[in-house]
Amino acid sequence: MKTLPNTIVLRPRFQLVLNSEKEQLLSNFSPLQHHAIQCKRLDEHLFLKFKAKEHHFWSPQLHLEIVANEEDNSCTVYGVFGPNPTLWTFFMFLHFGIALLFTAISIWAYSSFALHKPYGVQVGLMVLMIVLWFSFYAFGRIGKQKGRPQMQELYNLMKETLNK
Repeated sequence: MKTLPNTIVLRPRFQLVLNSEKEQLLSNFSPLQHHAIQCKRLDEHLFLKFKAKEHHFWSPQLHLEIVANEEDNSCTVYGVFGPNPTLWTFFMFLHFGIALLFTAISIWAYSSFALHKPYGVQVGLMVLMIVLWFSFYAFGRIGKQKGRPQMQELYNLMKETLNK
């Protein structure tokens, strides 16, 4: 298995090379009956996520792509853990918004500085943007830790299903 050694990675990825046919592996997920996890398939993409009764704000989902290798009778499974796409988009929107505000306020601060006008408010707002960015980052890291047990559950179910 190839994993990323960096613990700062927000969306962990992995690869598995298996000596099985692609269709066989995909068919293993078709009758998946699990009390807490549902599986949706779109071509060679599988999405494993928690059902509504087990789902919380930080619940992860597992996206699998199964690709057949041309040379032999094996295939590669590419996996990505991530939050709900809506939550991920919202977090990226917040980070982009803070970066945009920081840039605009820094231009405003530089203009005030160049015109020899007071710029303390702008510097204070820039510091606030930095604090907000670190807060959102810390909030995301806490959420990742809260979702870790479910992430392990998704991974274990995937391994169990692939080894059928």
